[in-house]
Amino acid sequence: MSEFRWDPLKGTWVITENQRLRQPREFIIERQRTSITVCPFCPGQEGKTPREVYALRPGDTQPNEPGWQVRVVPNKFPVLRIEGELNQRSSGLYHSLQGVGAHEVIIETTDHQRSLAQLEVLEISAVLQAYRARLLDLRQDRRFRYLQIFKNHGVEAGAPLPHSHSQLMAVPITPPVIRSELNACLAHYRTTGNCLICDLLAKEIADGQRVVFNDGRFLVLAPYASCFPFELRLFPLQHNHDFALQSDQELIDCARALQEMLRRLFRLLEDPPYNFILHTAPPVPVETTKPGYWQTLASDYHWHIELVPRLSQIAGFEWGSGFFINPLPPEDAARFLRATDPELAL
Repeated sequence: MSEFRWDPLKGTWVITENQRLRQPREFIIERQRTSITVCPFCPGQEGKTPREVYALRPGDTQPNEPGWQVRVVPNKFPVLRIEGELNQRSSGLYHSLQGVGAHEVIIETTDHQRSLAQLEVLEISAVLQAYRARLLDLRQDRRFRYLQIFKNHGVEAGAPLPHSHSQLMAVPITPPVIRSELNACLAHYRTTGNCLICDLLAKEIADGQRVVFNDGRFLVLAPYASCFPFELRLFPLQHNHDFALQSDQELIDCARALQEMLRRLFRLLEDPPYNFILHTAPPVPVETTKPGYWQTLASDYHWHIELVPRLSQIAGFEWGSGFFINPLPPEDAARFLRATDPELAL
C-alpha cells in the first residue's frame, strides 16, 4: 500500500508508492539533443560572452582569452541585473521590487563533450572553487539576501546549451524554499539544541537503507520523503552552515562525493537530465536591524546539495494539492544506486 511521508526539513508530505518493484530501466527516458554551430562557452570564443568575472587559469594567460580551466561570466540574457536600486513599491495588497540581482554562468570545463559526471575529482573541485569565490564576492553586496547556485543538465532540465555549465543568481529576497528550511532548522534547534540535519543524518546512517555513499566525510542519500524517483541529497558530515567556508581539502572531498553521485546516476539511468541546487546559508549583515534575524544560523543550519533527475512530469494532482507522488520508494532507489559501479567507463 502507498504511504504518506513527512519531510521535516521541507515541511511537506509526499505520497510514496510501493505497489510493485519497479526497475531502473523503466525510468530511462529518450534524451533530447541539441547541436550548435559555434559554442560561446568553448575556448577561442571568449568574445561571444560578457567579460569574465572570475577564471581559474593554471598558466600565465590573460583574462577573456583561452587558457582557463573554469570560467565565470555574467549571463548574456540575465533575468536580474546588478545595476540599479530595489525601489520597493506597494499598491494595496500588492508589492514589487525592481529586478535587481546578479545572474552568472559558471563554465565548468573547456571540453564541449564532457559532462560534470565525466570530469575528474580535481576538475570538479575547481568548479566548486569557482562557486566559493563567487559566493564570497557577491555576498559583499548588501542588497542581496540570498545567493542561489544551481545546475540544469539536459534540455529537459532547462539547459539550452549542451556545454557543461551551472549558474548563480543573487536575489534581494530570501527564497520561500530556503526560508522554509531555515525556519524548520531554527525551530528544531530552539527545541532540542541540535542541528536538524545533523540529527537526520545520524538517523539515516543508523538505518542505512537510504544511504548511497558514505566515506566518513560526505554522505549521499535518497531522502525518506523523496518527491521524485532517484532524488538525492549530498551532505557534509561535519556540521557547517556555509558552503563558502569550505577549505580547499573539503572541496576536494565534496567533489569526490559529487562525482560518485553523478556517475552512479549516469551509469544506472544512461545520463539522465537533472537539476541540482546548492542550499547554503544566506549572507547575514553583521549590523542587521532585524531582531533574531538568523542569529543562530551557524549552529542550526547545515549546507547541502539537492539533486532531482527529470524523469517524470508534474501533473494536475501535484499542482493542485502540493502532494508529490513518487512511484519509486527511496529505499529501492538507494539500493539500485549502491549496486552501480561508478568506476565503469562513462
